[in-house]
Amino acid sequence: MACKNLHIASLNSGSNGNCYYVGNNEEAILVDAGLSCRETERRLQRIGLSMHKIKAIFISHEHSDHIKGLCNLAAKHNLPVYLTPGTHIGCKCNVRQDLIKYIGANNPVHIGSLEIIGFPKLHDAAEPFSFIVSCGTTRVGVFTDLGIACEQLTFYFRQCNAAFLEANYDDELLSKSAYPYFLKRRITGGRGHLSNKQALDLFIRHKPAYMSHLLLSHLSKDNNCPELAKNLFMQHAGNTEIIVASRYQETEVYTIFEQVTAHLSA
Repeated sequence: MACKNLHIASLNSGSNGNCYYVGNNEEAILVDAGLSCRETERRLQRIGLSMHKIKAIFISHEHSDHIKGLCNLAAKHNLPVYLTPGTHIGCKCNVRQDLIKYIGANNPVHIGSLEIIGFPKLHDAAEPFSFIVSCGTTRVGVFTDLGIACEQLTFYFRQCNAAFLEANYDDELLSKSAYPYFLKRRITGGRGHLSNKQALDLFIRHKPAYMSHLLLSHLSKDNNCPELAKNLFMQHAGNTEIIVASRYQETEVYTIFEQVTAHLSA
């Protein structure tokens, strides 16, 4: 039987650029392309990941920190780009038409032995999606840029062996920050970003027993602190390893092992 383990890494996570790697021993995908093509290649090489294994790019939404490197990366490596029609319109970049592949809510896409399901999320973008990537029963979620933890997010989070989960801001730091009122309202208004407390509540209430890794993602530079966020989650982590995905560099590669006890939760 083929190995169902998945390898994951964050190449960068934050408002300055987002790019996440998920793959097995044969093929991989990137979720978002918020780094330049050259920087994406450099970071993959530094952590021993091959660009040749990457078979597709999945785009969560059209904001620049998720698509900055998309056109060059897709063109240079001839990679299909999976995204919603609304995201495509919003991107306003010249990805070759033959590389564009539209996706629908909860419709699986197969890239070799990987299965990728996209589903709607609440964020101030045209048609934004979150993603869950599976190989057999091993599942990894990419859940960032979230206004709230909606019912679909909860459903898929409960299935994950590992996840990239947004923990964007600390409530007190944001309230005391110099951000203008309208921006604070955008962040907290239900279509902005998930706070540490909101993310922690999702984690405590819905973490499956077999979740081995949680990568806290898309932390605000001004309104959060990596140590603060990590310490908050560590108090409730149990056997789950908590990692902060940096806005300045790539993480190491984590192997997510197939769990024979893993099962779908309704």
